[in-house]
Amino acid sequence: MNEVAYLGPRGTFTYEATQALFPKTDFQHTPCNSIPDVLTAVDQGEVAYGVVPVENAIEGSVNLTHDWLVHHVHVQVTGELIYPIKQNLMIHTQNRMLSPSRFTQVLSHPQAIAQCQSYLRKHLPNIDVTYVDSTAEAARQVAENPEENWVAIGPQSAGKIYHLSILSTDIQDYPNNFTRFIAVGKPWSHPSATPSGKKSSLLVTLPTDFPGALYRVLSSFAKRGVNLSRIESRPTKRKLGTYHFFIDAEQESNELDIIAAVDEIKAWGCQVRHLGSYPCYFFEKIGGTNRVDNRER
Repeated sequence: MNEVAYLGPRGTFTYEATQALFPKTDFQHTPCNSIPDVLTAVDQGEVAYGVVPVENAIEGSVNLTHDWLVHHVHVQVTGELIYPIKQNLMIHTQNRMLSPSRFTQVLSHPQAIAQCQSYLRKHLPNIDVTYVDSTAEAARQVAENPEENWVAIGPQSAGKIYHLSILSTDIQDYPNNFTRFIAVGKPWSHPSATPSGKKSSLLVTLPTDFPGALYRVLSSFAKRGVNLSRIESRPTKRKLGTYHFFIDAEQESNELDIIAAVDEIKAWGCQVRHLGSYPCYFFEKIGGTNRVDNRER
């Protein structure tokens, strides 16, 4: 059975996204402690596939993922999943009868806390905030300390794994809270779902002495009718003011329009690296239920 590394531990949103992309009936899931651990395991051939977050609708890009893809590993992006992020306020079952004012501390990952600021200010204005390594770790600490009036913020899977009660659901500040996860590794497609589209990711490095280079790059795609769904810059780490540009095009890289655009921008002295062409999936369209696999409880 092919092994899939993911940003763990069990009970995180990456854990849920991995189950959606790589069903446990067909793949073995292996949690890793960090994004670099996942990408390195794939790059070194220790596992066939990996799943990491790359962008959140509220908090923006995951820079660590981008930087490791550029500077440390040479892996291909082989799939994408748009996953709804639904944050929940969870408590130990022994504390179900407490009023909200009795809770003294909220635990979660910094991004989860950031996504729920308005809710916390309105409903738990005086509560202390403690940051932990993951939403699953927050759930674990609440589960193991029933004598403390603590609450955790995280996905339902974390609550189910650690047998917590959900005090409130969908507490994120913005309803359209989605995270884009990518699969990396060997060529792959979902065993049962049909993709909603195809996409190609390119890394473009501009020549330093070419005025208007970025405009020319974008116009090369525009005049051929290639729709670009994302443009993201990251420092090259070689010199202040120099950047790589991540570009996502809503076509496969072997289509003539993209080939022509890439050839043109290379002729101007730009460096282009193909990060992958891959299928794209929406969680709701692949039978998603935001439920943890029963065998994992």
